[in-house]
Amino acid sequence: IEGDMIVCVFFFFELPKYGVKVFFFFFAAAYCTGLLFFFFLGICQILLNFFFFYKIYEGQVEVFFFFYNVESVDGKFFFFLCYLDAGLASFFFFYKVFGALKGVFFFFLSIPHSTKRFPGFFFFFKEFNAEVHRFFFFCQNVADYMRFFFFFDEDAYKKQFFFFFLNNVTPDGMEEMYKKAHAFFFFFPVHEKKPK
Repeated sequence: IEGDMIVCVFFFFELPKYGVKVFFFFFAAAYCTGLLFFFFLGICQILLNFFFFYKIYEGQVEVFFFFYNVESVDGKFFFFLCYLDAGLASFFFFYKVFGALKGVFFFFLSIPHSTKRFPGFFFFFKEFNAEVHRFFFFCQNVADYMRFFFFFDEDAYKKQFFFFFLNNVTPDGMEEMYKKAHAFFFFFPVHEKKPK
């Protein structure tokens, strides 16, 4: 082993090209970045075709928020197994890397994980609530904060969320903004290569 080789990298600041104009530092943006990585890198098309996975593993093409992982099909090729190497980073609750990983969980990649680090897992009850998980994936926690802030101090609200006004992003339209971005990733997986 000679060392790590970086094949491709995606950053959250590419999201405005696909309709997500704000909320780059939240769990929902991390999820979109995971989708970007998978679709626009072409991993989906390259690996599916090269290893003939597309004939065996469709993945989870409909976005939902329950626990999902690829299962092996008897007598067929094994799915593509990946491991998260975060180095010395500490895995705390709501860690955004899990949002990015969720973006690639839905396909034929198998990444060993549990729901304990996701939004929606309640340690006291030791159970996972998919509706709470969905709430964070569409940034509805921030939308509720915006509504709360607007109710108490409209002037401060306009200063705090000035960038949102410039981009016509409202609390009520936030979920739709993310849904459109997800749909764009699914149906138009084209990545523009920058000239060297």
